[in-house]
Amino acid sequence: MRFMVIVHATTESEAGLMPKQERLAAMGKYNEELVKAGVLLAGEGLHPSSRGARVHFSGSKRIVIDGPFAETKELIAGFWLIQVKSLEEAIEWVKRCPNPFEGESDIEIRQVFEAEDFGAEFTPELREQEERLRAEVAARTH
Repeated sequence: MRFMVIVHATTESEAGLMPKQERLAAMGKYNEELVKAGVLLAGEGLHPSSRGARVHFSGSKRIVIDGPFAETKELIAGFWLIQVKSLEEAIEWVKRCPNPFEGESDIEIRQVFEAEDFGAEFTPELREQEERLRAEVAARTH
């Protein structure tokens, strides 16, 4: 099972405040544990929303909205993509994580859809396309 572990933004992360060396070292140690355990698939920190954009879809119309975005608690400051056996195991890994920020912070855990979750709508042709695209991406990153 794959899980997206989402670090919610704070006022400080949205202001572009960078972590101190101690926090970076603690996070590096935690990331090393994830790698050694074979559960880390990807993980990155994100720039503040002021350096981003949203694209709003309304039928065939597209509207670009430049950041920053108002609701800090709904924004993402970083993520990990991990592969573990269960939500409970993902929770145990997240509980071991150093606090990403000074004071209070939240980390959300969401399971990633797998091909079988889509049922019959995900036809053999669509599955083949998905597998081909994943293979192409893997070939480029290795």
